[in-house]
Amino acid sequence: MITVEVVLAWPDRVDARRLTLPEGATVADAMDAADIDGSAQCPAVAVHGLVAKPDQMLREGDRVELLRPLLADPKDNRRRRARAGN
Repeated sequence: MITVEVVLAWPDRVDARRLTLPEGATVADAMDAADIDGSAQCPAVAVHGLVAKPDQMLREGDRVELLRPLLADPKDNRRRRARAGN
């Protein structure tokens, strides 16, 4: 058995689940077991900050991060701040 954490961060809160899964469990297995509201709308997932595929096997202590869609393009935000003088 391995212990992993699945996390989905919102602007005002963090939903996290610590799970015990069998050896050989994948990112998809962890996402299913965590059953976090809103996870179906997450277009990507990462393990310790590195983009991962659903079939990636997990190891003891891994942190699975559910990545929400961007609400604004970071490049556009930087341009807007530069024009405003901030």
